[in-house]
Amino acid sequence: MKHEQILLYTRIFKDRTASLVMKILTFASLLTLVVMGVGLYYKSADILGAQGLWDLIAGSQWSPLSGKFGFWPFILGSVYVTILAVFIGVPISLLAALFLTENAKAWVKQAVFPVLDILAGIPSVVYGLWGTLIIVPWIADSFGPHFVEYTSGYTLLAGGIVLSVMIIPLLVSLFVEIFLTIPSDLKDASASLGATRWQTSRLVVIRKASPGIIAAIVLAVSKAFGETLAVLMVCGNVVDIPHSLFDPAYPLPALIANNYGEMLSLPMYESALMFAALIMFVIIFAFNATARIILQRVEKSFKL
Repeated sequence: MKHEQILLYTRIFKDRTASLVMKILTFASLLTLVVMGVGLYYKSADILGAQGLWDLIAGSQWSPLSGKFGFWPFILGSVYVTILAVFIGVPISLLAALFLTENAKAWVKQAVFPVLDILAGIPSVVYGLWGTLIIVPWIADSFGPHFVEYTSGYTLLAGGIVLSVMIIPLLVSLFVEIFLTIPSDLKDASASLGATRWQTSRLVVIRKASPGIIAAIVLAVSKAFGETLAVLMVCGNVVDIPHSLFDPAYPLPALIANNYGEMLSLPMYESALMFAALIMFVIIFAFNATARIILQRVEKSFKL
């Protein structure tokens, strides 16, 4: 009897210890997010006090020597490149994942999945070099002249293409895993009613997987928005608001990577770069929070 009590107390102790450890780790992850935000705000306090939040965000003039820091061109550059990459990458990834899960033969899957893993593991600098050597000359010499009189090739379009190629392996892998969770009974029921494969994929698979698709796109957007090196190498990095796909852009991550450590002797410059990081932090946080709310509503609609 005493031995059984000891085993019971030991099991209860282990359960409570595991529960406590998980709570501590969960709290630590949330605390890390808060510490990052507070730290970035603290380091940005100088420039916020000097110019004001609205002047920093809405301003377009970037002249550190004159003490003028306008972040609007950088914000638009980041948003445009990310939207373009998602616009290119999501349809390709979605159709590729549907083909791999619904129509591809076994040998095709065995050949494609390792390639996706390799592409996902390639360093971003390699994608940047590929974009510089292939995409930029193609835009400058072949594609761009059909639409504009002159373009250097280092453009918003080049950044969007390179970034879309970077997120496609991630999206395809996520979509494949999501589609594999769809019960085969639903597909069989659709086929028994006379639906074609495409109709089954469009009306059953994609519809049923909508919450997972939204979550995967949110993850891809977060990754794309913060990408630095590859985008830095192909976007042109000109401080100006891009008005077309063939104009250069200067995303926020490229601004930080290009200037941190080189021009910090200028007054307010370090604080300005920390504010750029704070803008990225707030945008990603707001986007993820909004997407989470949308995702919950989508999931509720499916439950209903």
